[in-house]
Amino acid sequence: MPPFTRESAIEKIRKAEDAWNSRDPERVSLAYTVDSRWRNRSEFLQGRPAIVSFLQRKWAHESDYRLIKELWAFTENRIAVRFAYEWHDLTGSWFRSYGNENWAFDAHGLMRERHASINDVAIGVADRKFHWDRSGSRPVAHPGLTELGL
Repeated sequence: MPPFTRESAIEKIRKAEDAWNSRDPERVSLAYTVDSRWRNRSEFLQGRPAIVSFLQRKWAHESDYRLIKELWAFTENRIAVRFAYEWHDLTGSWFRSYGNENWAFDAHGLMRERHASINDVAIGVADRKFHWDRSGSRPVAHPGLTELGL
């Protein structure tokens, strides 16, 4: 909950990463205010039902999704994150998506704003770096973005 310290910001980021890696739209949506506003690439969303719908569409297209988030900066009620995720489309082509997110939280620790800028890069199977069981959370021992040179 705000105000964030470095440690609490990192904890918040890891919880968000774990939720997104679950690929459960309902679970993910609970971290956001009921009327949360998003910009994700060129889409603008508002509210939990729109978030759930967006994530259902996203994960229907992005198979074997695995995400790593890392702290970039923080203030009392804001966190900036850099991230990368790997996925493949329905043809089996692999991608790594790189991005930055800016988050603003309410007093209860729910995210009220999320602004995401994301770029996709085609990669070969041999270029994949995110290797863990797709059942959910990244193992503690798996390297983060900095350790992977991303």
